[in-house]
Amino acid sequence: MPQDLAAAIRAFLASSRIAVVGASNHPHKFGGRVLAACLRHGLDAHPVNPNATEVLGRRCYAALEQVPGPLEAVSIVTPPGITERIVEEAAAAGVRRVWMQPGAETAQAIARARVLGLDVIAGGPCLLIEIAALVR
Repeated sequence: MPQDLAAAIRAFLASSRIAVVGASNHPHKFGGRVLAACLRHGLDAHPVNPNATEVLGRRCYAALEQVPGPLEAVSIVTPPGITERIVEEAAAAGVRRVWMQPGAETAQAIARARVLGLDVIAGGPCLLIEIAALVR
């Protein structure tokens, strides 16, 4: 793993407050698995999904702008067509870091996030794998 990618992952996982966009109560969906991993790791993680009011016992917000308080990072677990909108919302919310989970990223979303000055993790590393490596 390149050193700058490893540093970006460490910084993301050290964020004080994060949102998981695409969080889900369905145990087989990655959004729920990512949120669960964040919570197990002790992260202050907030689910975002317009189709849920609660995920894994936590209040779920319909949009990033509805999450109270500042967010430092956003894990994006959405279909690629939605990811570009989430990048815009993250920047508008003052988020500094985004992690587009495998399958959520698009070249346009990555480029736009960089133009907006966000630290971006995309194109391969999965939060589930990286967070599991921390507890070994």
